[in-house]
Amino acid sequence: MKDVENKGSSWIARIAALQDAKTYAELHWEGSFEDYLEIVRKNPKVTRTAFQRIYDMILSHGKTEYIDNKKKLIRYHFFSDEKFGGRDAIFGLDVPLMKLVNVFKSAAQGYGTEKRVILLHGPVGSSKSTIARLLKKGLEEYSKTPEGAAYTFSWTLDKKNPDGAGTVREKMKCPMNEEPLNLIPREWRSKIFSELSSSDNGYSIPDGSELCPACRYVFKDLMTQYKGDFAKVIEHTTVNRLVFSEKDRVGIGTFQPKDEKNQDSTELTGDINYRKIAEYGSDSDPRAFNFDGEFNIANRGLIEFVEVLKLDVAFLYDLLGASQEHKIKPKKFPQTDIDEVIIGHTNEPEFKKLETNEFMEALRDRTVKIDIPYITKLSEEVKIYEKDFNSRAIKGKHIAPHTLEMAAMWAVLTRLEEPKKHNLSLLQKLKLYNGKTLPNFTEDNIKELRKEASREGLDGISARYIQDKISNALVSDKGEGCINPFMVLNELEAGLKGHSLINSDDARKRFREMLTSVKQEYEDIVKNEVQRAISADEDAIGKLCGNYIDNIKAYTQKEKVKNKYTGLYEEPDERLMRSIEEKIDIPDSRKDDFRREIMNYIGALAVDGKTFNYRTNERLHKALELKLFEDQKDSIKLKNLVSTVVDKETQEKIDLVKDRLMKNYGYCEICSTDVLNFVASIFARGDAKE
Repeated sequence: MKDVENKGSSWIARIAALQDAKTYAELHWEGSFEDYLEIVRKNPKVTRTAFQRIYDMILSHGKTEYIDNKKKLIRYHFFSDEKFGGRDAIFGLDVPLMKLVNVFKSAAQGYGTEKRVILLHGPVGSSKSTIARLLKKGLEEYSKTPEGAAYTFSWTLDKKNPDGAGTVREKMKCPMNEEPLNLIPREWRSKIFSELSSSDNGYSIPDGSELCPACRYVFKDLMTQYKGDFAKVIEHTTVNRLVFSEKDRVGIGTFQPKDEKNQDSTELTGDINYRKIAEYGSDSDPRAFNFDGEFNIANRGLIEFVEVLKLDVAFLYDLLGASQEHKIKPKKFPQTDIDEVIIGHTNEPEFKKLETNEFMEALRDRTVKIDIPYITKLSEEVKIYEKDFNSRAIKGKHIAPHTLEMAAMWAVLTRLEEPKKHNLSLLQKLKLYNGKTLPNFTEDNIKELRKEASREGLDGISARYIQDKISNALVSDKGEGCINPFMVLNELEAGLKGHSLINSDDARKRFREMLTSVKQEYEDIVKNEVQRAISADEDAIGKLCGNYIDNIKAYTQKEKVKNKYTGLYEEPDERLMRSIEEKIDIPDSRKDDFRREIMNYIGALAVDGKTFNYRTNERLHKALELKLFEDQKDSIKLKNLVSTVVDKETQEKIDLVKDRLMKNYGYCEICSTDVLNFVASIFARGDAKE
């Protein structure tokens, strides 16, 4: 038995050793009001308003400035959620997030947006809730850092002993976690604040607010008791570190719609504590009231309204004073000051109701709407699925290359508006947005495309739907250890019939046509990869390149080429040169210019003492690969791969190609075989591009 106890003690000691005692002590700091004033003198920023604190929190994570189509953008690292391993990372929404941060910046500087409800508006599954969750989670973590420190206070009071003999000391926390400087009467503050905060640091202590009803009652009672001696009154206070916590309902609140019969406004502003009425004698005594509504507990921090516009109108009225005046009205008590960020989110149908409801004009006027659309950049959409579906998270099944990319491509296509330029397809538009270049399209053209599509990203298929269908493909028995793009695309198509948010047959038809476009794009991608895998013999490409360079050199200099086998001098091999140039669409009329360009390029390298390498010229590299593929595809009998009988020599070549696919492109044994069979079937149908 003793051994068991020792083992138990050993484990407890090991667990206890993980605790950081110093950090715990810092987060549970307590001191006198005098101690706190010294803290304020050294660092006035501990007195920041809720908007100032959240803005500083976002900036504390750093930012990156970059140019996108001649537009200067900022990526705020806070929204990458690096602290938690990117679990709630936001991708592809830098522009909406910039607008959101600008609202915080304006509010932090007192320019008016601090008197508004921040409304995140967008389609379902566009990251509205995730943004709110990030802000709440970030605020919790920031309040634990020295830079994000905040403080509140409690009262130590003498209370009559229940048995009637003497008094007992009782601690009463400020129910609304108020700023300790609110204890200083307003008429004294300007002089004290100016002395506490020098102009050198460029920060002015906020004016603060009036004490909450409970603290105001205690303060007045003590002032009466001590005949107005503020110093003696303040001896009853203890200042302590304020650490925000949604779970503990400290500084962060969340409110969401429920059944009207089971919800009333006291959930926002607090309610009477009937057990204490007998003790204090009146339901209007603030000590007999629980200031624990969501507005109360969120003071100094943030309150999130989930699907805010689904709330009953009676609740929305509470938002009017809370936003504009920073005041709430608890039952039977005066207007009570609050300092908190109010952020809500809503979908489009509810927002349209708000727009058409003339009785809610006051709320509309107090709202800052920020559109949170779906992602319209393919590479950013892919990141969402890679975050959830990767080799670390998915065990026992391989996800074939391009599976997530093709699902993301379809999702983005459904969100884009048809381009008004007739010479541009929707798929080409997607590629332009993704950073690809197309002939005759400049960055200015891309800006125009975005400008003319005002609703782009506010309609279409959500990432949530895509994630569900990828999950279906992963648990399906069809995969046999690996899922490929066709499995996922088929799941996406099958789900369209029962998709609850698609209420139009025309929309379903259009989305199915987009799936066909994505499948065609996938065919082109895998054909190219198989071609490159077949023609990946560097020695063979090098020899072909050397032969081509020898011939164009002789051609441009009007010389003959020495045949390496016969030793005789012959005319340049026009057939060889054209067979390579045609692979990259060099017309016969432009062949002389292209050949001179190559020779000039080689000459310029030679002047700099550098040697020409075909890899440095992307167009020539591609042409050589395609030519080599054409020369070799029949030698491995690719068209016959769909046959069940393959000779040993061909099988060895096929295995070599599969190895290259696995090594260079991320295929596994299963999907490399599948993709070779698929491409072989394309060539067997005669679909290969000449």
